[in-house]
Amino acid sequence: MESRAKFLGHSIHQQLIAFPLGLLGMAVIFDLISLWTKNMHWTEVAFYMIGAGIVTGLLAALFGAIDWFAIPNNTRAKRVGTVHGVGNVVVVLLFAVSFYVRWQNPIAVSDLAYVCSFLGFVLALFTGWLGGELVDRLGVGVDEGANLDAPSSLSTQSTRHRPAA
Repeated sequence: MESRAKFLGHSIHQQLIAFPLGLLGMAVIFDLISLWTKNMHWTEVAFYMIGAGIVTGLLAALFGAIDWFAIPNNTRAKRVGTVHGVGNVVVVLLFAVSFYVRWQNPIAVSDLAYVCSFLGFVLALFTGWLGGELVDRLGVGVDEGANLDAPSSLSTQSTRHRPAA
């Protein structure tokens, strides 16, 4: 099933998810560094990364929803996509709570802020796996004629017609 929202021939959702996953994941790593080194400068960096991760996560969610609505009902892909999407909303909400709690003083991080970030990260690992399941196993967001010799997405050639062997 091809993506409904594309840029330069590729799924916009799949292009955008690298940003929130990377930003939120690095925020957790910076939090861990701050805990291990007792250098609270890293929590301030994590604060800004969480803010950027929330914004890019919401943007990725918009394009994910466009693709989700195109998945036929009563399919495994629709069920997996639902859990993937709802799970990612929970991820963003957990990080939003962490961001809000840090707002007044990003250097003095409470246990609640850490717990929300760490839980959000663990859940993101699971929802990311579900996203891989959607693409790699269920073919969501993949061109119908995708193959090892398919033409570039920037060409005018279609992937639907495989060259004769």
